[in-house]
Amino acid sequence: MKPLGKAFFRRPAELVARELLGARLLASFGSLRLSGIISETEAYLGRDDPASHAYQGRRHDANQSLYGPPGTWYVYRSYGIHWCANLVCGLPAPGGAVLLRGILPVEGIPVMRRRRRGIAEPELTNGPGKLCQALGITRELDGQLMWQSPVAVAAPEAGAADALLVTPRIGISKAVDWPLRFVLPAPALPASLLAAAAG
Repeated sequence: MKPLGKAFFRRPAELVARELLGARLLASFGSLRLSGIISETEAYLGRDDPASHAYQGRRHDANQSLYGPPGTWYVYRSYGIHWCANLVCGLPAPGGAVLLRGILPVEGIPVMRRRRRGIAEPELTNGPGKLCQALGITRELDGQLMWQSPVAVAAPEAGAADALLVTPRIGISKAVDWPLRFVLPAPALPASLLAAAAG
């Protein structure tokens, strides 16, 4: 599968977050191949977003990747426990990014379950920390360009995000009412994607 192009990420984070729904997230570490359909994202708008790690232009060792080129992976540890994977976007301000919050597993499900200690769907990958644990994503991915990394995002099927839900972001304490969380319920997925996930 061909990864999304660079121009895709040179756009506002809110638009990228919407259009990542239905895309295929593929992790290839050595001979191991795992994948899933992106079903939930959140947009963080950078400098002007109080919930962003780049709010007011903050910079420190742990968030330098947020200021990288669009399409850069930004991976941080949430609450000192879970890894969370984001893709840097070009607009509307420096530090904008999209958090990958959930996937519908497609390939390598037995490996994902083992990593998640036997947990099955729908709890297997329905959270940012859960999907990183299932796919083996760690801080080592941070700062890598998506096209040159072992974790890639392939273009979604046409119409995949037509039935998306838009809600406020969750798990944060600032700008909690901003409608920047995007969810693609499983029944809204195209039949071909549902068949892939079931197969």
